[in-house]
Amino acid sequence: MARVHSSRTVIAGLAIALVIIGCTGPSATFTGEPNTGIRGVATAGPVCPVVRNPPDPSCAPRPVAGATIVIRDGSGTQVAVAISGADGSYFVSLPPGDYVVDPQPVQGLLGTAAQQPATVASGTITEVQLDYDTGIR
Repeated sequence: MARVHSSRTVIAGLAIALVIIGCTGPSATFTGEPNTGIRGVATAGPVCPVVRNPPDPSCAPRPVAGATIVIRDGSGTQVAVAISGADGSYFVSLPPGDYVVDPQPVQGLLGTAAQQPATVASGTITEVQLDYDTGIR
């Protein structure tokens, strides 16, 4: 009986570890080749209420962690989802084709980044920058 309980404890521990690992850092539904897809960085700005010339480095847009980015095919069907990491970066491995990058609202930010078309060619990674609005004016 103790052996069965011990096995269940180990299995439960492994399941919890997999859930924790799956919920941290950038994530995506991978549907293509690892060297073909869409990547980018989600940032939010403005960070300071006044723009200075020369620009103040402390006023640079900040990364948006935990942003949900939905990737849709030409018919509007969701084909992948990515979650931006702590540095705002995301990546989705996709087969060649035409897509729409559809950023979702992020709690605490006034504006959602705009949807953007993206064409992925075989063996290439298409860059798509996502700009969220902080609402600071």
